[in-house]
Formats: sequence, C-alpha cells, structure tokens
Amino acid sequence: MAKGYWIVRINITDADAYKAYTSANGAVFEQFGARFVVRGGDAETRSGPEHQRHVVLEFDSYAQAKACHDSDAYQEIAKVRDTGADVDMVIVEGV
Repeated sequence: MAKGYWIVRINITDADAYKAYTSANGAVFEQFGARFVVRGGDAETRSGPEHQRHVVLEFDSYAQAKACHDSDAYQEIAKVRDTGADVDMVIVEGV
C-alpha cells in the first residue's frame, strides 16, 4: 500500500500562536501514525513563492493522511495554526 504525505509550506505571522499549534499537534500526529520527514531546516526556493518553513509528514497510507487532517482533533488545532501562520498544504499519495 502506498504511503500518504502532507507537504506543507508555511509563513509564520504570529510566532506565539504557531508555537501553541506545534506544541499541540504531536498527540494528534501520534494517534494517526504520522512521522516527520522534514520539519523546518535549511531550504532554498528555486521556483515559486518563498516560504519560511517547510514540513513533510509521512503516514502509512493516503487514507490515513486524509483521516488525520479531517479529524475533529486536528481541525481544532488547525484553528490555532491559522491564527499564527499562512499555510499551503497538499496531501499526496506516495509511490
């Protein structure tokens, strides 16, 4: 079965609010078996708009990746995230 991934590009607008989100998201990600592949780190934009932060999360399946995002628990903390950051996210199925 192909894995699922969240690919997220972030511009932080309120560091305290974004920190509250990152402090809360671990429990939800653990519940859905998510593993960080990329979490911040150096990045160099070669095409498209610049973003301050990049995150890639890996899930055991595409369905699991979607279920995590759509869960009530994640949607609650996503509200916090959205007060502290502008976020572009795509959920993709791996090969």
